[in-house]
Amino acid sequence: MAVLSGIHPVREALGAGRLLERVMVAQGAGGPRLQEIVDLARRAGVPVRFEPRASLDRVAGSPAHQGVVALGAARPYADLDDVAGAELVVLLDGVEDPHNLGAIVRTAHAAGAGAVVIPERRAASLTDVVAKAAAGALEHLPVARVTNLNRTLEDLKKRGYWIYGLDERGTETYDRVEYGSPCAIVLGGEGKGLHEQVRKHCDLLVRIPMAGMISSLNVSVAAGVVLFEWRRRRGGA
Repeated sequence: MAVLSGIHPVREALGAGRLLERVMVAQGAGGPRLQEIVDLARRAGVPVRFEPRASLDRVAGSPAHQGVVALGAARPYADLDDVAGAELVVLLDGVEDPHNLGAIVRTAHAAGAGAVVIPERRAASLTDVVAKAAAGALEHLPVARVTNLNRTLEDLKKRGYWIYGLDERGTETYDRVEYGSPCAIVLGGEGKGLHEQVRKHCDLLVRIPMAGMISSLNVSVAAGVVLFEWRRRRGGA
């Protein structure tokens, strides 16, 4: 992932329309030039995060960043309107490990999903680590990033999607559910599962029955189990 530091390089990148993952601004830093960068980023839809100066030092590799650092995205994001026609959409509720995100993208593509949707905040984004873990799948499977996952689920419902959340408290097992079409499957983050509001937006919560003493699987492994069951139901088409 490309790292840009300093007021001039970041401002020029935003002005040129360069694809940026996010802009980091040091907490307590101010002035008209930094405010201009914040305004440019927001108009371009680039997330702005105000973080401790030490975080910027670490990312930039130097304290000489003038209070602003920008991270370039490894791949462009798709727009939800462009992917919402897919027969299967996979949504991730706070998956933070980039290796898990990459593995899920790879699995979703192999299972026949049309897109993966991730939230803007508190989640892994499309970095070089994700691209490597996806093993080429990012070239073929669009990934959309949304501001609010709950509103996205509401949007998908209006478009006719059935929403299935994978949760260890689910009332049905994943292999006994008749998946509607089009279908959206929601996977929770590592160790946290689905957030309460996300669960409420699901039409049905499903679970993977476990034989051992561990109550859940790694999210990328769970994704493979459920997504290939969906594919099997379709006859492997």
